[in-house]
Amino acid sequence: MKEYLHKTIPNLQPFDYSRHHDDLFINQQWVLVNGISKKKSVYTFKKDNILEISRKQSVIETSWTINIQNIFSIETEDGLITVKAYFKDDDVLVLNHQNKKEFALFINTTKYSEDLNSVEDVQTFLREKYKQKVTNLIYDHEFYYIEKSKEFGPFTVEELSEKVNNGDISVYCFVRDVNEDDYSKRLRIYDLIKEL
Repeated sequence: MKEYLHKTIPNLQPFDYSRHHDDLFINQQWVLVNGISKKKSVYTFKKDNILEISRKQSVIETSWTINIQNIFSIETEDGLITVKAYFKDDDVLVLNHQNKKEFALFINTTKYSEDLNSVEDVQTFLREKYKQKVTNLIYDHEFYYIEKSKEFGPFTVEELSEKVNNGDISVYCFVRDVNEDDYSKRLRIYDLIKEL
């Protein structure tokens, strides 16, 4: 089951009680992505093992527990289920069913100002979130560039952009990340700048 999940959603981090429980899990509004086009459900895991499931004009109160191996037992309308929790990042939670080849995907909307009510809203949320994340990574990172068979750097994207604007280098110079050995990815300064 675990292999199926990790092939579907790569780079998941297992739930870590000390890191995730208080800051990222408890009292957060988790919108269930599965089935959002039919009905929106918001899950709030509270202290004292209370789980609130909000739908349109109804709130269902049920229970949840976690054992020492970080396996959750959740009481649902369908009965008791056991799941293992994973985080894609601070705002994306995956609960992997332990007895079936199924998982539930949740998005934390506690700090998000827009409502998530449809698949399109979810796509917009994820696109904006990861676009910002990529921008931050690129902005803070350093790259070498090659021009006329000579390598220069490392420089931040801001520094490279300034060199392009001053006419010192071409926007089409190849770049490589400081952690890469060659230019085989064929990335150009232009590609970095357009992500900012």
